[in-house]
Amino acid sequence: MKQLEPVVHIVDDDQSFRTAVGRLLSASGYRVSLYESGDQFLTQSPDAEPGCVLLDLGLPGLSGLELQARLAEKAPLLAIVFLTGQGDVRTSVQAMKAGAEDFLEKPTPRDALLEAVERALRRCETRRLEQGRLHALRRRLANLTPREFEVFGLIVRGKLNKQIAHALGTSERTVKAHRHNVMEKLGAGSLAETVSIAERLGLVDATADPLRR
Repeated sequence: MKQLEPVVHIVDDDQSFRTAVGRLLSASGYRVSLYESGDQFLTQSPDAEPGCVLLDLGLPGLSGLELQARLAEKAPLLAIVFLTGQGDVRTSVQAMKAGAEDFLEKPTPRDALLEAVERALRRCETRRLEQGRLHALRRRLANLTPREFEVFGLIVRGKLNKQIAHALGTSERTVKAHRHNVMEKLGAGSLAETVSIAERLGLVDATADPLRR
């Protein structure tokens, strides 16, 4: 299936500004969709399309920050660039901590706006690729048998074959066979890779050293 071209979603209640930015981006070769409110965006925007959002902070109804929070759940791949005429340091810090790609004040110079859009689209693509890799890892994980999954959980917590065998009431030889199957099914060439896969899937704490447990 052909990958859809990304869309730059412009969410702003100022019609003249919304239209002007839309024309600028269209003339620069981008697909553009315009919305006058956060509620309209949530209702009309496709969930699966790649892209970014140019988002006004002071929207009527659902505010820019509130829409950002909704999108973190509804469309987490979309990168957000805030465009506002009423920004302040506290709000910009809040937006950036919540994952915004950029926070620009109106009027924004053309080059700065285009650069921010490019960064946001690259961020979306990075998120999309990472999501694809995670889905592939989850499919591999689903191929493990229940016992292999148990062994996997103990391996990534730094347990030795002898300890795993004792914990599961089986022989070291059997554990070695399970361990081989686990690494083969996950496509891991080493213990470090196996631990990394578990961390990326959220199965162990990435800040902890499993070999010290």
